[in-house]
Amino acid sequence: MKAIAYTQHGLPITDPTALVDITLPVPTPGPRDLRVQVRAVSVNPVDTKVRRGVAVEAPRVLGWDAVGIVDAVGSEVTLFQPGDAVFYAGDINRPGSNAEYQLVDERIVGRKPTSLDDAAAAALPLTAITAWELLFDRLRIAEGGGEGQTLLVIGAAGGVGSILVQLARQLTRLTVIGTASRPDTQDWVYALGAHHVIDHSQPLTEGLGRIGIEAVSHVASLTHTDQHYAQIVTALAPQGQLALIDDPGQLDVMALKRKSLSLHWESMFTRSSFSTTDLQQQHVLLNRVAELVDSGVLRTTLGENYGRIDAANLRRAHAHIESHRAVGKVVLEGF
Repeated sequence: MKAIAYTQHGLPITDPTALVDITLPVPTPGPRDLRVQVRAVSVNPVDTKVRRGVAVEAPRVLGWDAVGIVDAVGSEVTLFQPGDAVFYAGDINRPGSNAEYQLVDERIVGRKPTSLDDAAAAALPLTAITAWELLFDRLRIAEGGGEGQTLLVIGAAGGVGSILVQLARQLTRLTVIGTASRPDTQDWVYALGAHHVIDHSQPLTEGLGRIGIEAVSHVASLTHTDQHYAQIVTALAPQGQLALIDDPGQLDVMALKRKSLSLHWESMFTRSSFSTTDLQQQHVLLNRVAELVDSGVLRTTLGENYGRIDAANLRRAHAHIESHRAVGKVVLEGF
């Protein structure tokens, strides 16, 4: 089968060998595995972080978002059958979706939304899982809850922010404030349902002051947390909550003590990495997202379609992600 891999970590994405086209054997499913014929993928910051920072001894296939058709199933599979259209974000410890066929545990797979084409659906799984877990599992906002409370989403125009804003606006009563620094990204965040948008290139407290908000009860910091950290602590109300997904070099947790602020990490790979007892919740979650999409409550966060899944196009996509100027998700489709 065709696949795209990196063979040496740390290469700049401008290097033509940073990602290369290779050929691999078609894999054989384990007991709980689906073998999926991949039709579309999207690219996430985790792809670029692994390519840059994780050493390899053999070619490693990246990719943690996919849409495809179930081609074969393992002996203990009960949730799907061959021919089913599915979407998922996979497991960071297994070969990724940048290949014609991929193995994935059925418990972290959902049915593809019927109302979306392959590219539009491929934009959703990783970011939807991350945003859902952050909002409902880490911050513990109840569906339909949050009345009188405020959520500030830092980096709201990116992949996770684009779905988090929708979830918070559509499924809770939170006042949703997104941050974005350019007119096009600000328009995007408003279109997704944010009540307010402020510019994160300026002090957050000043932006909040301009819209008449003295403090917020919840912050979802999705990018450059270390840059914004002091302002986040100032902006949070006493007993507020901060959830983050990025990789700040260090955070001074003592800064949270005076206000009794709480800190929550979200990594959507935790369940699959540790085979948690609630692993199948990601299957349930993705099916719920598909229902919300098909009923018109949620929309795809597809930003750009870069065409065929090959090394050249994936290098372009990685470069765009690394520029920190992506709006929504970058998707590739077909081999």
